[in-house]
Amino acid sequence: MLDIFRGLKNLVKVSHVKTDSIVFRLHYSITVMILMSFSLIITTRQYVGNPIDCVHTKDIPEDVLNTYCWIQSTYTLKSLFLKKQGVSVPYPGIGNSDGDPADKKHYKYYQWVCFCLFFQAILFYTPRWLWKSWEGGKIHALIMDLDIGICSEAEKKQKKKLLLDYLWENLRYHNWWAYRYYVCELLALINVIGQMFLMNRFFDGEFMTFGLDVIDYMETDQEDRMDPMIYIFPRMTKCTFFKYGSSGEVEKHDAICILPLNVVNEKIYIFLWFWFILLTLLTLLTLIYRVVIIFSPRMRVYLFRMRFRLVRRDAIEIIVRRSKMGDWFLLYLLGENIDTVIFRDVVQDLANRLGHNQHHRVPGLKGEIQDA
Repeated sequence: MLDIFRGLKNLVKVSHVKTDSIVFRLHYSITVMILMSFSLIITTRQYVGNPIDCVHTKDIPEDVLNTYCWIQSTYTLKSLFLKKQGVSVPYPGIGNSDGDPADKKHYKYYQWVCFCLFFQAILFYTPRWLWKSWEGGKIHALIMDLDIGICSEAEKKQKKKLLLDYLWENLRYHNWWAYRYYVCELLALINVIGQMFLMNRFFDGEFMTFGLDVIDYMETDQEDRMDPMIYIFPRMTKCTFFKYGSSGEVEKHDAICILPLNVVNEKIYIFLWFWFILLTLLTLLTLIYRVVIIFSPRMRVYLFRMRFRLVRRDAIEIIVRRSKMGDWFLLYLLGENIDTVIFRDVVQDLANRLGHNQHHRVPGLKGEIQDA
């Protein structure tokens, strides 16, 4: 089991080369790790041990009844959840089932939980896989071990010149590259919101307000309220088994089943509800921040200045004024990875080149100067 978790850690290991934001890393690193861990926990408890225990007479073999009820699904009675336990009903949702068939709430999800969590982990990693493919190792190739900053002056000078030449010759050609990353962040937001709806469907429309219902239940008189965790993840359910009797008649056998796995499931999904809400809010704020960056060159100057204090303001203003948003994004990522002093020199040299050539033709353009 520990070997599996170690392998999982290597799978979602974050590279020392930063090519994305912290919020984006939460999606493909922390969240994937959480979902895969939960999936492994549920799998081991489901297939190593007994995920269901049904109580019945000796007419039916115990393992047959347990297997049947696990595969076929179990149910509770909606109208009995508000009854007083130990007085009117033995357990919330458990009682005589001869009434309205529509009153039955069936539970079919529990055998699929481990697979669903694994599928969710794959979906969370997809935007990262897409960006990794589109990014193509550009940042890793451009930093040329300048993140260490410990090398001979001649080697350092040569690498700085190579980086500067690339930035100069490919100025204004990085917009599409940057927009691809923004698309991946948008996909991450769509994914987390889509997964909320997916889980809501998975739990028959009960998941979307699950966290709020739990908070509301904890803050009110619990005797007058139905526990949402018990309603979605019941510990005890009913199961009906039919078989032929000795005379050939169909016999109905009613059993009570205990689902110990639901004690784990409820903790997993209450955590996931709050985690997904937090991820949604953080990703939404990140995308608003991206929109501001795209449409506001002044904000780009401010953010660059705030992040890289060693770089002079006039150099930043020249670069932002003479380049496009994609160039700013590339420089920002390079600054996150390169030694601060080396990065300051590269930015200053690039600004000097742009300043000296502001009345000349800029590579990739027909002489005009654009603000964005």
